[in-house]
Amino acid sequence: MEEKNAFVEGPVLGSLLRFAGPVLGALILQAAYGAVDLLVVGRFGDATSISAVGTGSTFMNMVTFVISSLAMGATVTIGRHIGERRPGDAGKAAGTTIVLFSVLGAALTVLLELLAGGFTAILQVPAESVTKTITYLRICSGGLLVIIAYNVISGVLRGVGNASLPFVFVGIACVVNIIGDLLLVGVFHLDVAGAAIATVGAQLVSVMISFFVLRRQKLPIAFSREACRIDKRELRMILNVGVPIALQEAMVQVSFLVINSMINHMGLIQSAGYGVAQKITSFIMLVPSTVMQSVSAFVAQNMGANRLDRAKQGLFTAMATGCVLGAVMFCAGFFGGSAMSSLFSPDAAVIAQSADYLRGFAADCVLTCILFSSIGYFNGRGRSIPVMLQGITSAFCIRIPVSVFMSRLPQASLVLVGAATPITTVYGIGFFAVCFLLLRKNGAF
Repeated sequence: MEEKNAFVEGPVLGSLLRFAGPVLGALILQAAYGAVDLLVVGRFGDATSISAVGTGSTFMNMVTFVISSLAMGATVTIGRHIGERRPGDAGKAAGTTIVLFSVLGAALTVLLELLAGGFTAILQVPAESVTKTITYLRICSGGLLVIIAYNVISGVLRGVGNASLPFVFVGIACVVNIIGDLLLVGVFHLDVAGAAIATVGAQLVSVMISFFVLRRQKLPIAFSREACRIDKRELRMILNVGVPIALQEAMVQVSFLVINSMINHMGLIQSAGYGVAQKITSFIMLVPSTVMQSVSAFVAQNMGANRLDRAKQGLFTAMATGCVLGAVMFCAGFFGGSAMSSLFSPDAAVIAQSADYLRGFAADCVLTCILFSSIGYFNGRGRSIPVMLQGITSAFCIRIPVSVFMSRLPQASLVLVGAATPITTVYGIGFFAVCFLLLRKNGAF
């Protein structure tokens, strides 16, 4: 096994940082897709365009997050096989993943194309932005297979401990997307349609290059074309981990869509401001997301190698490191919201609404590093049922009710709505504290 894949040896912090660095870089560039779309549309369009891209990209992010969460089942399964030194089974898991997600992608593409108009009604998109939002959704949905292909490739590579190649692939896509946005939106004035075409086209280029590169890479799995079939044992392992994680993520994202719908109902300026804030929070939350993915892969390989103590050490190391970085993100969101928002829109009213939401949201930057470390640990151990239960109860018992309550207070503002997220995270931390106590009582932690 290559040194860079050796999660089971050497200093824990060093192993996590070597993996987390490229993961964070890839997530930053991936978040830049929607951000660049919004930034360019905000400069060349108006509030209706900002609202359309903000709402449309939030919905597509939900779909992407659910897909990548399901792909976590492949990451954990392959990582466990690598820790067990069973490259043949890792290859079967990779082949099963490819077939599974090809079928899923085709089905989702048809579904989203047919229901794009219905989703805009559910999300209560402002009337002025409905047509543009439908256009954005349909173009992005048409490229869903490309988006799925990227996430499958990334999931497989992270499962073997290689986070560098996904970083390279998404970097290429980001550059192509920026060029496409400037040409299609800035030069040819295609507005939201141009932004959507640029996004899909950029990911297509990235996937084509990734296939070319991977054919020449030597990976620690025994993979061949014949492995591209459903292996029942591997499918069961992937789904046992991935489905609860995907359901958890789906419920979380649905709760945010409900909040988006509620804010859309408040008015066009609030909708546009929230759309800008969501793009900024997508960057702020990259640190916790990196922590979760790194802990999942680290724990999976160490559990496969029967090194429980090292897996637990990785959890606490990730929590501490993530909180330090999260504190920096807190300062950026709480004190620098207006400056960051002005990058996406010159409209003072939109900037003010975005900054309000960020001030309420900012505490979540630190809290989520603790929560996501816990989620990553349970994912890596293949115990994703607690993750699913936490996600569902957080979404529907805490986040949505608290958001609704905050929005109905006298002189309600986006500061109060934004505060619902860190309140929800506090509940999640308490939930996993109980889970860890139960594991410890059973001698499994």
